[in-house]
Amino acid sequence: LRIRNGLLDLAEAQVGKPYIYGSAGKRGFDCSGLTQYLYRSVEYSIQRTVAGQLENGIIIAKEDLQCGDLVFFQNTYKSGISHVGIYVGNGQFIHSPSSGKVVSYADLNSTYYTNHYYGARRIG
Repeated sequence: LRIRNGLLDLAEAQVGKPYIYGSAGKRGFDCSGLTQYLYRSVEYSIQRTVAGQLENGIIIAKEDLQCGDLVFFQNTYKSGISHVGIYVGNGQFIHSPSSGKVVSYADLNSTYYTNHYYGARRIG
């Protein structure tokens, strides 16, 4: 629980930082860079890419999501698994959406994310 709370606080602190392709640093992030940074900050090692992160942790059903779980999406900007965010509760997740945008909250139950939802993983 302490780790999950730390993850959420850190994720919320990144809101507003720019999307930077290939970045996993404090200046900005791409989607998987953000999630890797968050987990690295609480001393968990996960892979760098979206596809790699999909191999970390254990599979979680959508109805069993808890704060800190990774949520994955497919066919967003390219075919296949292409996006990841971190679930923060109440149907919301934080992600770094795309070029020209900033780290922000999104509604997991919106039509767009419902249509592109792939699955979730729990780390640790």
